[in-house]
Amino acid sequence: MSRFTKLAGIGLGLLLASSLAVAQTPYTDDQVYQGLGGKEGIKKIVDTFIPLLLADPRIKDSFTDFDMEQLNVRLQEQFCEFAGGPCKYTGKYRDKTMDGVGTERDMATVHQDLKVTNAMFNALTEDLQIAMERNNVPNSVANKLIAKLAPMQRAIVTK
Repeated sequence: MSRFTKLAGIGLGLLLASSLAVAQTPYTDDQVYQGLGGKEGIKKIVDTFIPLLLADPRIKDSFTDFDMEQLNVRLQEQFCEFAGGPCKYTGKYRDKTMDGVGTERDMATVHQDLKVTNAMFNALTEDLQIAMERNNVPNSVANKLIAKLAPMQRAIVTK
């Protein structure tokens, strides 16, 4: 392998690593947030997204014990914050099986027992893209939100 090829490979690796680090932080401006339609637009997207999840045979069983109203709120917070909006995502979730327990779990812990595969993660992403499309979100804006959420795949996919 030539020295140039090695250097190019190292450079590409550093570029990918830096882009992943940037992708895990919310946008610093509200351009994507505005492109999603602000809080009301995000609410419409999530209100479209959740029925798609529950109807999708590839993943609907994963949501059996989830409090879907709470999931709706958390997704709105998450999309809003990562899009550069004024919201703060709490990063915590309580499901119905936790009633009376009082414990909150982070993203990795919430998903650890769900045995989420890459195929399931991709199905959810497809459903989100459909929800944004149905709410007339421009592809460029939708792709920017997906790019910010994609690094969560490492915490969510457990199988």
